[in-house]
Amino acid sequence: MLDLEHLRSWTDRREEAEDVVAASRVAALAATLDRDDPAPAPGDPLPPLWHWMFCVPAARQSALGPDGHPARGGFLPPVPLPRRMWAGGRLGFPGMLRVGDRVRRESRVVSVDQKRGRTGDLVFVLVRHEFHGPTGLALTEEHDIVYRDLPVPGAPGPAPVPAPPDAEWERTVVPDDVLLFRYSALTFNGHRIHYDRRHATMAEGYPGLIVHGPLIATLLVDLLRRERPGARIAAFEFRAVKPLFDIAPFAVCGRPAEDGGTVRLWAADGAGHLALEATATLA
Repeated sequence: MLDLEHLRSWTDRREEAEDVVAASRVAALAATLDRDDPAPAPGDPLPPLWHWMFCVPAARQSALGPDGHPARGGFLPPVPLPRRMWAGGRLGFPGMLRVGDRVRRESRVVSVDQKRGRTGDLVFVLVRHEFHGPTGLALTEEHDIVYRDLPVPGAPGPAPVPAPPDAEWERTVVPDDVLLFRYSALTFNGHRIHYDRRHATMAEGYPGLIVHGPLIATLLVDLLRRERPGARIAAFEFRAVKPLFDIAPFAVCGRPAEDGGTVRLWAADGAGHLALEATATLA
């Protein structure tokens, strides 16, 4: 039984972290995304969404839970549901982070809410992050986390949503376990659903390793950067619709609006079903 009032006592809990935008990690993520970028130099702008490599929690090994995440009940509430997923987020870029910057992340639990879904109880936790660099506030982020129960064996899943058929840009991604491992390592993400096939399939009942939601979002922005080099993103929002697994390629797609002010982006699985949708607002 969920004790929502107890979980809501985590509202307004805060934590801070500091880091340095290291050129070595920027180069490593560029290689992971299969980019042929010049070697990063001090002062180079950090591409949008690459901040997820920095100011990440560094829990001691003994403080990890069975799923590889830090044990619940620290900064995040101890939601007693086995599946934890990144459901989406909204980001603004009032400033810019650069290679070599010392950065500080301030985080706060904004809300804890419960809903009833097709598969049972859902708990949504909203966390707000602010990243500050040498010139002040550089990035704001609202991070949606959803906790859910394991599905009932044999129960039908939600009906898939067709992906938009009108992509102007499209790129195929092969999500092998090396790609997922490298991204997990760069973001110091110990969640076992992304690299431990035995845990993902046997403990959590997935058909394969799950592609990180943030990685998919990063690949969507990477598509925009490939198609519109030099474009400046002022805001970005994304929402996960269904998971993608490493058992089949998927497509990252985009279509700019006629006015040129926004770009619609999405990821689709091999069957043409929508997996993640996003909107980038250009400066």
